[in-house]
Amino acid sequence: MGNCCDAMRNCCTTMGNIYFGATKNTNVRFSLPAVCAVWQIAMIVLFGVFIRYDEESDAHWHEFRIEHNITSDIENDFYFRYPSFQDVHVMIFVGFGFLMTFLKRYSFSGVGFSFLLAAFGIQWALLMQGWFHSLDPATGKIYIGVESLINADFCVAGSLIAYGALLGKVSPVQLLVLTLFGVTLFAVEEFIILTLLHCRDAGGSMVIHAFGGYYGLAISWVLYRPNLNQSKRLNGSAYHSDVFAMIGTLFLWMFWPSFNSAITDHGDGQHRAAINTYLALASSVLTAVAISSLSQKKGKLDMVHIQNATLAGGVAMGTAAEFMITPYGSLIVGFCCGLISTFGYIIVTPFLEKYLKLQDTCGVHNLHAVPGMLGGFIGAIVAASATEEVYSVEGLISTFDFEGDFADRTVGTQGGFQAAGTCVAIAFGVVGGTAVGLVLKLPIWGDPADDNCYDDEVYWEVPEEDESIPPILEYNNHMIHHKHQDISESNFSVEQS
Repeated sequence: MGNCCDAMRNCCTTMGNIYFGATKNTNVRFSLPAVCAVWQIAMIVLFGVFIRYDEESDAHWHEFRIEHNITSDIENDFYFRYPSFQDVHVMIFVGFGFLMTFLKRYSFSGVGFSFLLAAFGIQWALLMQGWFHSLDPATGKIYIGVESLINADFCVAGSLIAYGALLGKVSPVQLLVLTLFGVTLFAVEEFIILTLLHCRDAGGSMVIHAFGGYYGLAISWVLYRPNLNQSKRLNGSAYHSDVFAMIGTLFLWMFWPSFNSAITDHGDGQHRAAINTYLALASSVLTAVAISSLSQKKGKLDMVHIQNATLAGGVAMGTAAEFMITPYGSLIVGFCCGLISTFGYIIVTPFLEKYLKLQDTCGVHNLHAVPGMLGGFIGAIVAASATEEVYSVEGLISTFDFEGDFADRTVGTQGGFQAAGTCVAIAFGVVGGTAVGLVLKLPIWGDPADDNCYDDEVYWEVPEEDESIPPILEYNNHMIHHKHQDISESNFSVEQS
């Protein structure tokens, strides 16, 4: 299997070198402004043609109230959804952005390119999701409200997760292309999973995390850099960069209950989703700390594990959050996923890079791909085991939306479709990511050379520092640490130049 993978990759590399050359030119003075300007103008035109306010955000709301016997403005969906939208929006722009600032010389790009990616992505997502989910056949228009904004943020999360696997190795132009295709693939797989298969996935374990994780990993596999060790001195964290990344972790951790409950039905389902996520997150923190300490000879904690594995419970609870999984069941999910995620950073990430040639900068395999996949299958098991005694007849109908064409569906069948939905998400991520990776492999996007990765100076004007970070000091790598010295010994190693 490994030989097959290597042969495929070598073939792609050889063809690329023959037909397109291998020289890296990171000057994006014309390509980046052109892509940003042209695509933003395209968004303006498409929004002008298709996007309109829905009935709850239109100036005709007062007439709508009278026609539907709505007694107060407080019943407008804005007042139910906007608090959740705020939390999700902060997660997308602050949580994900700052989580990617751990590299010691790549903080500008970590937070800045996440900002760019998300700002473009939410516009494209409103169009793509609108065409698939809310296009009015009578008028040919897409009507958006506050829930549309939440769903657009969800859609962008998949591309941000993919960015994590490629952090430090791609150009801003490549990220915009990644987002264009990522949002498109997301909208299609979301339509298949939620509409055609009628799966329940309120927090996106399947459609967001499993898809986004495997999408990014597949792209990273195609874009494998055999000489990436030439940038080894910058592929690591510093004290201050890890602190900034921890800020991102805390924002994500605090608001994840809102993320998983944001678009669930009003009432008990939303309430239950917040509780289950809250408990799973808390449980994963203790497990991550335990395994992190146990993995070191002197019991010291690794900030990589604390920044990432502590969030695994929220990822895995995405699908089953609104189900009757019980509070102790939520704790079990968090416990197991915290353990699996931490072991992933310790064992699996080095294995993937060494044997499968998969360079995963942020470890999205351990935080998003595997917990997302597990979350999808956990949701399938919980759905298949649902009973009227636990849910009540009306509760089953409400929780699983057994209405209309799906009124006769049984919980066993629902569980099967939930499992199928997880497989669809993974397939879209792997196949779509491989195809997009081949596009991004073309040497026309301004990506850095192997000896020039993980450095803000490639794409940013970086101010001079009073105390610069000497390149001869090799900080502990963010993935592979060498912390076997006593505190009295030096924590740095000097490279001979």
